[in-house]
Amino acid sequence: MLVGLARTSTVEQEAGLEAQVRDLKAYGCDEIYQEQVSSVGERLQLDAAIKSLRQGDKLVVTKLDRLARSVRHLGDLLETLEAKGAGLVILSMGGQQVDTTTATGKMMLNVMASVAQFEREMMLERQKEGIAKAKAEGKYNGRKPTAMAKSEAALSLVKSGMPKVKVCEQLGISMASLYRCLAT
Repeated sequence: MLVGLARTSTVEQEAGLEAQVRDLKAYGCDEIYQEQVSSVGERLQLDAAIKSLRQGDKLVVTKLDRLARSVRHLGDLLETLEAKGAGLVILSMGGQQVDTTTATGKMMLNVMASVAQFEREMMLERQKEGIAKAKAEGKYNGRKPTAMAKSEAALSLVKSGMPKVKVCEQLGISMASLYRCLAT
């Protein structure tokens, strides 16, 4: 059985999710799990997709970045799939389709995942260098703190007896940001 997984990082990326679902259906996936969450957080649909896999099944994703956040995470996922007797298919990886049920597919995946992680680390390094240079030239002040601008409203709502979760929802801030506002 082919089990598809479609993921976007945010709810606003609806078109991207629809395109992934379309591609997974075209490939012949029997079941498709969908999630709109960051790859860093809890991945309930990924967990459900893996749990549904049986011996000989394949987990199918459109691109590697829809599945794993790092080479280590990918390795952990591959170990889990192997333990279940399942494989992984990536429909588009560097213009190629990769299937880990073949030796060539496993090798290509490992090489491409390492290159992708290297590129990401280089991009972050260049970004840090650019920020440091801009700061040295006085051109970079960072992102304006959005939560602290709402600290008076947050304090007022909490004092009025509104639950902190509701305050966060109403102001569009995280619980951590709320506590920082209340500490000032």
